[in-house]
Amino acid sequence: MMCLYRLLFLPALLLALPYYLLRMWRRGGYRKDFQHRLGRFHRLPSPSAKVRRFWLQAVSVGEVLAIGPLIDALQAHGDVEIVLTTTTSTGYAEARKRYSETVLAIGLFPLDFWLFSRWAWQRIQPDAVLLTESELWPEHLHQAQCHKVPAFLINARLSDRSYRRYQKLRPLAQGLIHKLEHVFTASEPDQARFLELGAESARTTCTGNIKFDVPLPALLTEPERQRLHEALGFPEGDAILLGSSTWPGEEACLIRTQQALLQSGIACSLLLVPRHAERGDEIAQLLKQQPLSWQQRSKGSTSAHSVRIHLADTTGELTQLSQLADLAFIGKSLPPNNGGQTPIEAAGLGIPLLMGPHMNNFKSVASSLLAAGAACSVTDADDLQRECQRLLSDAKVRTDMQHAAQAWYQSNQGSSQQIADCIRAKREPRKQV
Repeated sequence: MMCLYRLLFLPALLLALPYYLLRMWRRGGYRKDFQHRLGRFHRLPSPSAKVRRFWLQAVSVGEVLAIGPLIDALQAHGDVEIVLTTTTSTGYAEARKRYSETVLAIGLFPLDFWLFSRWAWQRIQPDAVLLTESELWPEHLHQAQCHKVPAFLINARLSDRSYRRYQKLRPLAQGLIHKLEHVFTASEPDQARFLELGAESARTTCTGNIKFDVPLPALLTEPERQRLHEALGFPEGDAILLGSSTWPGEEACLIRTQQALLQSGIACSLLLVPRHAERGDEIAQLLKQQPLSWQQRSKGSTSAHSVRIHLADTTGELTQLSQLADLAFIGKSLPPNNGGQTPIEAAGLGIPLLMGPHMNNFKSVASSLLAAGAACSVTDADDLQRECQRLLSDAKVRTDMQHAAQAWYQSNQGSSQQIADCIRAKREPRKQV
């Protein structure tokens, strides 16, 4: 199987190269330390006999943010050092910003070609490797097996799409899963899927989602909220509808929803925070075609007159901006989009939530939120309008949803420490050679 994978990898990479080059050009940042992707990681000192070296791979910004409590738990006793890698340039930048003083080294994950992977392994020399969510790289896991190094999958989850794909390629899925020392799943449905694909029950544990353990930022004080509200230019007294991490098509739905709310007598401002800030100018073209006053955050300060729509096409501000919201719609969940963005932080902040029908990447989280009464599901754009009108007309219902969301968030914490304890118990420190 590995011979076939190695044989097909380079042709597949060449076919996919135009797509990745285009994405690199659009998002930028891919040039920095590009040699890491070829396995040319900076050479590290040989690990001490008393310290275990863990290679932790987190794909993008979301995973990079989520692993903070796990890193702290693993290193709490001073006998573990961590080499952290990411796949995306944005994840790499966030990792360097957050963990440069915490971990031994930070780099970019190598392309999963045998030569690149082998070079990276020679330089990093890990005692264990930790992969996040659905990161099952065949060459990386093969290198772990060859080096007799345990591999762990943490916060493991399988989207509907990935699950169907692995069902069709069951021998491949079983081969990859059997190379894992332990699978720590984010939910019970994910655990059931891994078991169905061939994971051993003794080496598969549902520990919950580590994203619940990420400390929420300090809440804005009332004066800070007021200053931010004024900076966005919204009229005093307006309810604020947030489009959180929206994808193409969803901004247009929210713009129509706001117009319907205003026509029904509900004073409402719209705060759009797209998932990808580089879509700002594209969304601005939509805003030019509607009658309400609006502002694009990346273009500078708010004009003197009040605005009814603020396009926050910037990065790193979602958490702060979310705290102004009376109601939030979670993006990538209305057709034709599929998968959903994470609703966890918004729920922790106590924001009543609306989600489209396609939260496949967070299916168990979404189901749990709905069951807890912290969120409502909408089927399409018309349903979105109806639910927004219902919820923004009833402050008591929103208050009940707020309390339910905060209670739900608190009840799901603690998985990072549990995972760290299990991993630390799996292997003794390396012996001196």
